[in-house]
Amino acid sequence: MIVYLKSNEIDKKLWDNCIAASQTRKPYPYSWYLDIMAPGWEALIDDDYDSVFPVPARSRFGIKYIATPIFLQQLGAYSPDKSTEKSIDEFLDYMPEFYRLIDLCVGQRISKRGYSITEKYNYQLDLSSPYEVIRGNFNNACKRNIEKSARQEILFTDDITPRELVGFFLEAKEKVAKGIKSRDFERLTRLMEYCIANNKGRISCVRTARKKLVFGHFLIETPGYINLFFGVNSPESRKRRINYYFINEIIRENASTDTILDFAGSSIPSIADFIESFGAERYPYYRILRITLPWPIRLLK
Repeated sequence: MIVYLKSNEIDKKLWDNCIAASQTRKPYPYSWYLDIMAPGWEALIDDDYDSVFPVPARSRFGIKYIATPIFLQQLGAYSPDKSTEKSIDEFLDYMPEFYRLIDLCVGQRISKRGYSITEKYNYQLDLSSPYEVIRGNFNNACKRNIEKSARQEILFTDDITPRELVGFFLEAKEKVAKGIKSRDFERLTRLMEYCIANNKGRISCVRTARKKLVFGHFLIETPGYINLFFGVNSPESRKRRINYYFINEIIRENASTDTILDFAGSSIPSIADFIESFGAERYPYYRILRITLPWPIRLLK
């Protein structure tokens, strides 16, 4: 039987046990991630945590709605032994009607009427093969850029704080940053701090001889999984092809292991081309949208 639970009613231990036993390696559905990036999240739970569906709920003008938080790519249905494609439709059947707007990215395609569906793509690279085999699938431009960067002195260090990396992003990506709220950057900072403190992530950076920051990247790392979560380039790092060198070293270090390198994906063609140059495969996920708001209020969403 599916039940709806508010945030303070969720048993986080049983929740995380269900997520850990499911097939996902992604961090997004774990309670620690949701607590930071989607505070107040709610849930639909079936058969005493045999399958679960996280609900990043919000409220505005007294109206409850669901929206995918920034820095959280996708959620969906999770279960160790049930078909998640079937489960997600069942969960949506039990979705409380008081959610008047549902705008959610999920990992499974749905077949429910009343929802519009947009296909999006995540990119992953299987690192189980030897490095030379993986490198053989890089395209020629990627190989040339790696060779160019390898001829320079590039020294990676962890001498950087999450707050400094966010500040570097705000400076380097001023136009993009204007569309992101300060509270979201605070949550991102807390996520990085949590991951570093709990051995779930790290930041690597490159500085000039005068200690000027020119490149930084935050990785989420859990057993069998590496997520290239949040990276910042500068004009100098692009000129030196540091990003190519950085990713190539991650691949080299983790080749021949049961590890998935998650590039997270992008709808920007140039970034998608960069990711695909490493031989990464794309996997679909879906933005589902349902609006039952009265017409005048739809203008405020």
